[in-house]
Amino acid sequence: MSVAVRVFVTGIGIISSIGFNCEETEDSLKSGKTGIGTMKNLVSVHSGEIPVAEVPASNEELEDLARIRKTGYSSRTTLLGIIAAGEALRCSGLDEDIGSFRTGLISATTVGGMDRSEKFFKSYIQHKSGGRLRYIVTHDCGDSTAAIADTFGIRDHVSTISTACSSSANAILTGARLIKGGLLDRVIAGGTDALSLFTLNGFNSLMILDKKGCRPFDEDRNGLTLGEGSAFIVMESETVTARIGKKLLCEVSGYGNACDAYHQTASSPEGGGAYLSMKQALHCSGLTPDMIDYINAHGTGTKNNDLSEGRAIERLFGYLPVKFSSTKAFTGHTLGAAGAVEAVLGIMAIRNGWIYPNPGFARQMSELRITPEKKLIRNTRIRNLMSNSFGFGGNNTSLIFSEC
Repeated sequence: MSVAVRVFVTGIGIISSIGFNCEETEDSLKSGKTGIGTMKNLVSVHSGEIPVAEVPASNEELEDLARIRKTGYSSRTTLLGIIAAGEALRCSGLDEDIGSFRTGLISATTVGGMDRSEKFFKSYIQHKSGGRLRYIVTHDCGDSTAAIADTFGIRDHVSTISTACSSSANAILTGARLIKGGLLDRVIAGGTDALSLFTLNGFNSLMILDKKGCRPFDEDRNGLTLGEGSAFIVMESETVTARIGKKLLCEVSGYGNACDAYHQTASSPEGGGAYLSMKQALHCSGLTPDMIDYINAHGTGTKNNDLSEGRAIERLFGYLPVKFSSTKAFTGHTLGAAGAVEAVLGIMAIRNGWIYPNPGFARQMSELRITPEKKLIRNTRIRNLMSNSFGFGGNNTSLIFSEC
């Protein structure tokens, strides 16, 4: 009879609008500091009109943080990814021991090197001989993954996932399955995405950007706020962690993915896909709804998403007093990086005994019974945490992290 393989998290790394690393991020969460504000690095006709959640650093400054040779050609997506992955590896003690076991990298993104492509075409449109072609080679989603793998010498398995807003949650899910299946001993999994005109104008054309900043699960919510950032976690099999005596941050105890295929950009009104992904994650973990202490909801702040997810939570958890909130009011919606960003925030919550507030919430949604947390709750035990990431096309993923 086969023995179930347990997967543990031994390292985390993050960069977003609320911090360049884990320590700064925790400080922001503790003080209630949001990263949503006026555009500074991104130049747009909507500057001053549409708020975003930018990482407060230029590409040149990010090159310094990434500890790589300055070329000026790396995409912002790549730089953010190298910074977060590097911190996760250092946290896990793998920055000098990357090849001792079968190690893989699974990175997720939606925009890839779009920021460099936009820079190229701005010059090219003005003059057909203008624009640097080196910018174009960073365009595809796999370029940032390859750059991260090359930077840290990861060779055993390298792949990229792009499933809209559930991308990096699916990277974590896939990495855990590869370890459980005995194909890899450890996986660095997460995602990275940078702000671009393409995404800003695209979401604006859908009329789902809130000019006051996102207000997840609020009756008067009026859309999401785009953000940028990157986060990665290091997952290792229990065989590896036991052999070398690694410090364990938490366990990846469950995961589920479901696609309701309701609409290209909208979730089903009753939250069918969200319900299924959460139910699958519970089944995978062997837990029951009453054992989930906190849900870090997808909670984008759009009319459709929050109603859909809220109904799914009520359907699965019934009248249980489950605590939940959306951290996107802190970081903005980081698209392909969101699942990993919120996974790292979830792991921090378990380690610190925190349940995050839901900034921007003022009025109860008329269609729901459940209410998000309004204030930071400290000194509470979180045995099991669920993190939701729901993408366009109905690609829905739920992860469960458990204390060790």
